Amino acid sequence: MNHLLKSPRTITTARLSLLPPGPEHLPDLIRLKADETVFGFMLHGTRTPERTREELEDDIAFWQVRGYGTWSVFERETGDFLGIAGLMERPDGRGVAVRFALWPSCRGKGYAREAARAALDFGHARGLGRIIGVARETNHASRAVLSDCGMRECGEFPHQGHRMIVYESLRQ
Repeated sequence: MNHLLKSPRTITTARLSLLPPGPEHLPDLIRLKADETVFGFMLHGTRTPERTREELEDDIAFWQVRGYGTWSVFERETGDFLGIAGLMERPDGRGVAVRFALWPSCRGKGYAREAARAALDFGHARGLGRIIGVARETNHASRAVLSDCGMRECGEFPHQGHRMIVYESLRQ
């Protein structure tokens, strides 16, 4: 599969290819979203294969309606699936949020920062004036990614016994 195909929805960075998800990504997404070390921190936690299939269908439809969404993230050099990154409307009404979830083996390599920064740039270029990010207060790695992408803390809220920190990026 050629992960370097160009489309208005595909992003290529120095090391990554971000592709809108399609049915061909389902096996990778099922493995990723079932993994507690990856999706345990995500809103609503790990997913069943059926829920992942439903979310993929939702992600494809979201792209068609909004012109942005979640990407499947691949390493350009190897074509390996690394995880997901993208922009989604938060179900709690707080707005469009950047999100990312990559395999633990990706940690410490800057892939999440690279993917999140690309998603923010894409969203702002498509006219989104404000994009937020949300992370548990104790999730220092995700908070560092959000800060390193130029987002600033702008609020907090409680969620299931955790203090959640809200970050924002404003279009320049």
